[in-house]
Amino acid sequence: MINKCLFPAAGYGTRFLPATKAMPKEMMPVVNKPLIQYGVEEALQAGISSMCIVTGRGKHALMDHFDKSYELEHQIAGTDKDPLLDNIRTTIGAASYTFTRQSDMLGLGHAILTGQEMVGLEPFAVILADDLCVNDSDGVLAQLVKVYEEFRCSVIAVQEVDESDTQKYGIVSGREIKEGLYCIDNLVEKPEPGNAPGNLAIVGRYILTPDIFDILANTPPGTKGEIQLTDALLSQTQSSTVLACKFEGKRFDCGTVEGFIDATNHCYKKYFID
Repeated sequence: MINKCLFPAAGYGTRFLPATKAMPKEMMPVVNKPLIQYGVEEALQAGISSMCIVTGRGKHALMDHFDKSYELEHQIAGTDKDPLLDNIRTTIGAASYTFTRQSDMLGLGHAILTGQEMVGLEPFAVILADDLCVNDSDGVLAQLVKVYEEFRCSVIAVQEVDESDTQKYGIVSGREIKEGLYCIDNLVEKPEPGNAPGNLAIVGRYILTPDIFDILANTPPGTKGEIQLTDALLSQTQSSTVLACKFEGKRFDCGTVEGFIDATNHCYKKYFID
């Protein structure tokens, strides 16, 4: 039932300058695979085969990565390097890829609104490649899809964080309707410690129903003058159910240098040593 996954990928990645001056932050490699490919593989594992990517100026490498490189294929054909492309060949062949450009950097809500034409009027997934999620069973997005199949409403991935770190996240609160699943009654974007409604932090995985587009189109700019998805989701709770799901797995914030290094070390040990 969830056929499309939207990837907002237009940000500048300023925390990784100068590396991201000419390279999209989503193309930064965790060991030997770029961040966005981890996200696409998670979407594929959830049964989604249509990838909709919102890019920005200077992000042609994203399109090139999910396309065939005839020159490279020719150069390594028949050599011991040829099998190194098997993984990306499989990823390319398993999905369709559509791209559009976000002309102005006006926040996550605006990026999702920019993808409306690609998504259409159907429920869809959202993955933020900065959040690398790994586990040994169902991926985070697959877990959200299962919740959506049962309740048919918007679903947000959340995890508990220290109360001193609430200013780094969108924070939700709500009534627990079953273990690890909450009916949301409040969302606040990056509240200061002491002003947060709880310690359940939003992670970059969502299932959204298509009415979110009309809500986003009528959401005024919030924090930093940007259109905040959390504000739109709060509005959505007034007319329909929005759920928060505490997922199983490990999440790395690869939007920070520390999180990126932790993710690299974890993936190297998990996929190259174990």
